[in-house]
Amino acid sequence: MLIMLGLVEAAPMLVALLYGEWYTAAGLLAAGLLTSSLGWVLRRTFRTADELLYSHGLIISAAGWMAIALMGSLPFLIIAWITPPATMNGFIPEGAGYNSSSLMYFRSPLHCFFESMSAYTTTGLSMAVHEPSIGKGLLFYRSFAQWAGGAGFIIMVLAVFRQSSGRNTVLLFGSEGTGERLKPKVLHTARAIWRVYLYVTAFSMVYLWIGTRIILPDYPIADAWFDAVNHAMAGQSTGGFSPLDDSIATYGSPWMDVLLLLPMVLGSFSLPFYYKVLQENKWSEIWNDIQTRALLFAFVLGGLGQALLLIWADRVPHPVREGVFQFISGISTTGWQTSNIGQWDWVSIAFIVFTGMFIGGASGSTVGGIKVIRALLITKGIRWQISRAFLSRQTIQRVTFNGQSLRTEEMNEEFARAASFAILFLLMLIGCTMLSMLFLDERFTFAHALFESTSAQATVGLSAGITDPGMSPVVEVIYIFQMWAGRIEILPALVLFRAVFGGVKARRI
Repeated sequence: MLIMLGLVEAAPMLVALLYGEWYTAAGLLAAGLLTSSLGWVLRRTFRTADELLYSHGLIISAAGWMAIALMGSLPFLIIAWITPPATMNGFIPEGAGYNSSSLMYFRSPLHCFFESMSAYTTTGLSMAVHEPSIGKGLLFYRSFAQWAGGAGFIIMVLAVFRQSSGRNTVLLFGSEGTGERLKPKVLHTARAIWRVYLYVTAFSMVYLWIGTRIILPDYPIADAWFDAVNHAMAGQSTGGFSPLDDSIATYGSPWMDVLLLLPMVLGSFSLPFYYKVLQENKWSEIWNDIQTRALLFAFVLGGLGQALLLIWADRVPHPVREGVFQFISGISTTGWQTSNIGQWDWVSIAFIVFTGMFIGGASGSTVGGIKVIRALLITKGIRWQISRAFLSRQTIQRVTFNGQSLRTEEMNEEFARAASFAILFLLMLIGCTMLSMLFLDERFTFAHALFESTSAQATVGLSAGITDPGMSPVVEVIYIFQMWAGRIEILPALVLFRAVFGGVKARRI
């Protein structure tokens, strides 16, 4: 994983060289060499390690993602310290209303760690107050990091590096993968996932560039391409980083808002769904796939509901436009923003938190949250439990879900697993929200704190204004933890803590 991360860090050096950002290129290359060298040394040191157990796969997932975020922060830190202040200020666009580069904020290791964790977990919360002022090379690195982290770093490693043991491959894939085999072999499945991921991203790039040229004909061609490439990677990974100063609101165009809805929608669908449609020509999956169908309804109904609530609150200038865009951004966990959410009323905030961000998109995609499939399973399970009260004991009970017929014990197991994860996710969310409230500025309410914590834990990236270089370091650490735990779906994090503090031997419960 670290060897691959080093390549991801070094690759954006080409973009930095293209724009003449020599210090950025040097920093990216140095970070890539350091990271890959460390990975190579560790791989050589432990090349005779024993075959994996199930718990090892989860521990590797948790520790590996933490290592990725930690080492992935090196480019920010190195570039911020080797770039002279005069060169930093040269990144500031002409006519900008500020005179200091946000690259200076990354001289703080904690801010670098936060930005890296946000990037690789595809969250999108940022310490770069004025994004254009950090330079094109670093902007591209952030987006590329989100894209690389989107489909899964372990999946990427399995697709590139052949594993010595088939059991190791299966366990590592299961610790991070979609849970659905597209091919008989895990190696082929990993490669199929990344191939489809690349196809959809390439489509979004061309779509966004053409759309921008049509909607904003006076927009510079080179800037339109740079925006399209970065937004395509961020959209497909549902990451939410933008090279623009005020996210998508910078365009100031309702038609650009509409244009950018499609990449968010595409990013929220599962990669196995794309494989079936694009590779196997099963176009009926667009309606037959339960997650895709549910998301299409959610986009329409949730967007309208959010718009109506904002109209009722009368606090934003364009309630329909802002409501629809923010809700789709929230439920897809993309995080692009066109509204000042800090001005929203608590009802509108609660609606997007619990009907959008908390749920997220499809399992098997790059989204966060509890995933649509779990929300559907919990809903089905509750209805099934109620209907059982009206059946006799002699009735043979079976329930149909997602095209499968489940026996009573199977349904109980699936329902319990989904409900347990949702409850654990909610408890962690409430706990982190309450803890962060102790260190927040008085101008932020509990609704704002809940929104920001949900955005971090569900890897969304929308902000109510709390995330800022001036925030409390304690709150910053809390959000780093939430982004990490939310990306790996909590269980691997708990298994890692259990292994560190309680060992790996099994215990009676």
